[in-house]
Amino acid sequence: MIALRRAVRALREGGVIAYPTEAVWGLGCEPLNRHAVERLLAIKQRDWRKGVILIADTFEQLWPFIADPNTSKLEPALASWPGPATWLMPASAIAPRWITGGRDRIAVRVTAHPIASALCRAHGGPIVSTSANRSKRPALRSRLQVERQFRGVVDDIVAGEVGGLARPTAIRDLETGEVVRA
Repeated sequence: MIALRRAVRALREGGVIAYPTEAVWGLGCEPLNRHAVERLLAIKQRDWRKGVILIADTFEQLWPFIADPNTSKLEPALASWPGPATWLMPASAIAPRWITGGRDRIAVRVTAHPIASALCRAHGGPIVSTSANRSKRPALRSRLQVERQFRGVVDDIVAGEVGGLARPTAIRDLETGEVVRA
């Protein structure tokens, strides 16, 4: 619990944290804090136009970021959550461009990873979730790798292990069913 409180404090203060997810280590921050997201993207050396994923403990935490979702269209996403499935959904007016990459869609997931889920629950809302790596480099799968690359660069590293997935979660477009990332 102390580790989660420290990570949540870092998030609320505009920090960037590293934490385990379903397949790889992630970097995260508060999605509505533009400075924090810009710092995270600078750490990753990632173009903001690629957008980032928001993860949450419950779908209700994501609701403000999704534009008037049609309940019947949500069924595939809701049936896959909590779990390792990321969905592109229509972005609401409050979904920041620095999260969506300037697109009209937002990538969201209700995570089943116990640490990532607890982090969102303790934070009281969704957090940015992008793989802990520099752009075009392999995603990191161990805490030791994260510490070697990001100690002193991120504000906190949450202890834990990644889940059992061999690859980052697939991303599907809710409206078309198209797989955007396998």
